[in-house]
Amino acid sequence: MSQAEPVPRTPRPLWSLGLLRNEIAVTFRRWRTLGLLAVLAGVPVLVGVAVRIESGGGGGGGGEGGPAFLSQVTHNGLFLVFASLAVTLPFFLPMAVGVLAGDAIAGEAHGGTLRYLLVAPAGRTRLLLVKYATTLTFCLVATLVVALSALVTGALLFPLGEVTLLSGTSISFGEGLLRALAIAGAVALSLVGVAAIGLFVSTLTSSGIAAMATTVGLLITVQILDTVPQLAAVQPYLFPHYWLSFADLLRDPVYWDQLQKNAGLQALYALVFGSAAWARFTSRDITA
Repeated sequence: MSQAEPVPRTPRPLWSLGLLRNEIAVTFRRWRTLGLLAVLAGVPVLVGVAVRIESGGGGGGGGEGGPAFLSQVTHNGLFLVFASLAVTLPFFLPMAVGVLAGDAIAGEAHGGTLRYLLVAPAGRTRLLLVKYATTLTFCLVATLVVALSALVTGALLFPLGEVTLLSGTSISFGEGLLRALAIAGAVALSLVGVAAIGLFVSTLTSSGIAAMATTVGLLITVQILDTVPQLAAVQPYLFPHYWLSFADLLRDPVYWDQLQKNAGLQALYALVFGSAAWARFTSRDITA
């Protein structure tokens, strides 16, 4: 009687669309995620109402000397999209991403569900990839929520029409909407580095609160360092340095130099901190 040959084990794929769909669904059903999106949606409303009150309901005024694009909002409500993204990008958007990314692994460990997720046919590498992809999905959704809220608020409070670019040329409202969509994509791309840093921090601890606080603290610290003149030599390597380069999409022709530098810098941070997160998570003792 011949001995049965062992059945070769099929390696598990690094990616699972079903696991990703389930993780995204769970994430966007959480009250914390919905609360973060609600706060982000409220920022353009507050900005729009403030500009409307300051302008006295007329077409003049409107925040001269304030954040970028704010002075043009009263003339064209579409500029509220650009102004709101400029207001939320330095802190509100990355803070929300930092909270979500920081809790990605540490929150599961704290809640006692991490071992269960790894016992299920997921595997550490695949789980980490799914967590990061979910965080990137949140980056895009959060940015679009800000842009959509600003567009609706701008349409209700201010006139809409042709868009005068920073270079002085005018484009149609439809092309302006396309530029707004491109800017939203550029802003979402700017959050890739923060997401990778937050995920790495999340693999270092079993406390979701500690991971979130550390990520937000790093964000604030790096933002401060990016404003110190004496650190001009290292500032081009800090992840928020080119965040406001999305304004170059409102030029004709578009200035691609800083946009490309921002994309490359975010990719570098994603590679470095993503690799560090993988190295830490795949060698970590999971006890919870």
